[in-house]
Amino acid sequence: MQTTANSSIRYAALSLGTLFLFLGLAGFLPAFVVPPDSFLPAMGFGYLFGLFPTNYFHNAIGILVGLWGIAAFTSLTGSIVFNRIFAIVYALGAILGLIPFTNTLFGITPLLGNNIWLNAIVAAIAFYFGFIKPAEVQLPGASTSQASMQ
Repeated sequence: MQTTANSSIRYAALSLGTLFLFLGLAGFLPAFVVPPDSFLPAMGFGYLFGLFPTNYFHNAIGILVGLWGIAAFTSLTGSIVFNRIFAIVYALGAILGLIPFTNTLFGITPLLGNNIWLNAIVAAIAFYFGFIKPAEVQLPGASTSQASMQ
């Protein structure tokens, strides 16, 4: 059971990392980005796959998060830390996307539109694998009974 829990936590980090690396890279390819109907002053602004508002900064963050998730896959503790931080940051991104004056992260990158539900869903997945699933896992060095600590 512990091996299954260990691998599912690690594969969650790998899956999220791979997804965000793909989204980040796709955002830099003009074939996948639909330009907006009206001119917006943000460089590189468009809609990834016609659905997700994005810009160059948003794409770069996706690539960095993706590479971090893939690297976190190499260890259980790294995967847990990645999933926890990812869950918190992307939940905050979903919340900020709901507030009109913060839905572009103060003009830096778009968090609005379909990004809200995407951020909320991936935050929930990361929350489960970062906070709930690790309760089933015995981390190396942790004792199983009070007697072994004496």
